[in-house]
Amino acid sequence: MQIGQYQLRNRLIAAPMAGITDRPFRTLCYEMGAGLTVSEMMSSNPEVWASDKSRLRMVHIDEPGIRTVQIAGSVPDEMAEAARINVQNGAQIIDINMGCPAKKVNRKLAGSALLQYPELVKSILSAVVNAVEVPVTLKIRTGWDKDHQNCVEIAQLAEHCGVQALTIHGRTRACRFEGEAEYDNIRLVKQTVSIPVIANGDITNPLKARAVLDYTGADALMIGRAAQGRPWIFREIQHYLDTGELLAPLPLAEVKHLLCEHVRALHGFYGHVKGYRIARKHVSWYLQEHAPNDQFRRTFNAIEDASEQLEALEAYFENFA
Repeated sequence: MQIGQYQLRNRLIAAPMAGITDRPFRTLCYEMGAGLTVSEMMSSNPEVWASDKSRLRMVHIDEPGIRTVQIAGSVPDEMAEAARINVQNGAQIIDINMGCPAKKVNRKLAGSALLQYPELVKSILSAVVNAVEVPVTLKIRTGWDKDHQNCVEIAQLAEHCGVQALTIHGRTRACRFEGEAEYDNIRLVKQTVSIPVIANGDITNPLKARAVLDYTGADALMIGRAAQGRPWIFREIQHYLDTGELLAPLPLAEVKHLLCEHVRALHGFYGHVKGYRIARKHVSWYLQEHAPNDQFRRTFNAIEDASEQLEALEAYFENFA
């Protein structure tokens, strides 16, 4: 799959997820087979750009793969300026968020709230596309709610404005993440526009990935929550798409290695104090199938020292040796 001048190495994309797809996680997903990773959402509000949170969310030139930054906001000029600054900092693709269902984002008329206002969508897309030389992509939902599913209109508008790829999450904003994603609207959009279409929503295993590609005709798949604690899902899906065969479950020794390296990377990226706090949620996701009684996770979450976290993980995995 190609986005502008960039050829992706496969059709699997790690979704932008606030508080999750930081640099350590993006790097791990890329190493585990993602063809593209997208940064956490960056606000277009210039008042927050100097904060530590925004600084850490920016991509940097030494990152692996095609560096893609997602921006969110509702003021066309601010969005254009945010795109320019991120390109100056190393972004090679700018993705625009019009899919986030979070209330605090929608209250600012950003994320999926924008789907209610096609003229404003057009102004934002045009401003960003005209502001930068790099490809601009867009992520949306099928609409605001089931009575207002306008993804075909937005997709056509995006293509007309020069957007070079479109991701669709198969839920409305009203659905948030509840119920099951549907793919009829994604299929309809794919039949309507000529730019690449990326299917997103509930792609949790290799068989589902194959089925969604076949049904929608999508050019690629975006995987979000299913990669939390299982970044190797990209490798599993790609192997199945290539061979029709399922990979054996990842050996526990490799799970241990990946988890410990991820935790070390978080400590290094955020510093030991913030790093150990952020590591807790990732460890919880990794161990969901191994620690069903939650006892270890409760114990782990009480640890307030980075090196002690790693010692606890070593001891935990020794019980399975």
